[in-house]
Amino acid sequence: MKKLFTLVACLALIGSLMAQNTFKGIIKYKVESSGEVAFQIPAEAANAEILVNGSRIYTKSTIFMASPFSESVLVNDRTMTSCDNYSQLLSYLRNNGSEFTYQGDGKLLSKSTLTQEDIDQLVVPDTEPGHFYFEYVDGETKEIAGIVAKKVIRHAFDSDGKDQPVEMWYTDEMGPQYNMLFMGLKGIPLMCKQDAGEGKAITFTAIEVVKGKVKDADFLLPDGYQTLSDDEMRTLGTEIQEELELLQE
Repeated sequence: MKKLFTLVACLALIGSLMAQNTFKGIIKYKVESSGEVAFQIPAEAANAEILVNGSRIYTKSTIFMASPFSESVLVNDRTMTSCDNYSQLLSYLRNNGSEFTYQGDGKLLSKSTLTQEDIDQLVVPDTEPGHFYFEYVDGETKEIAGIVAKKVIRHAFDSDGKDQPVEMWYTDEMGPQYNMLFMGLKGIPLMCKQDAGEGKAITFTAIEVVKGKVKDADFLLPDGYQTLSDDEMRTLGTEIQEELELLQE
């Protein structure tokens, strides 16, 4: 029985290792205006790319940034690290008399990790305002940049509890199993249309998948960024918000 248990455990481990994505390369995208109201996409934002190396992905492309202060993002399995630059904002506020507990130049690292509890909730329907969940659609596929993409809908609920669904086409054969850059999506999106408000929308679509062409050094975070504790980050965020509100009065 003990030998059988060991064999089963070994087979399970091998299966787990085989299930890990090993793709290494670059996914290139085009970014377009796709809503009822057309607008000009800035030239520097019209093209985007994601570097992939197994369960790691790295990008500097604006379309994939959750914050206007983010300059690059590294996802390593279930952990996401963002390089954020608040230097211009802090300089502006300090020049207007604002003072902060934080005395640095504003180049900060923020890190977050997806827990198993988070993962378990990603597909549970949740209609609370500000919440979201993924609906993976079986049987619907399309080819994008030579890759068979699957359909998923991210149901996100606004402050009034109204669903604002986002349709994506993704592949689960590249990147981390749960992609924190895209809120825990099972893989990497190849096409997505995002509402930009006032009848505007932005669609990013993969146009080329280049195998290879990346090395370990491409996934190193840049120098010059400082890591603050969670309490320090919360304090800085609160102080910035308070100073901005004072300037608006």
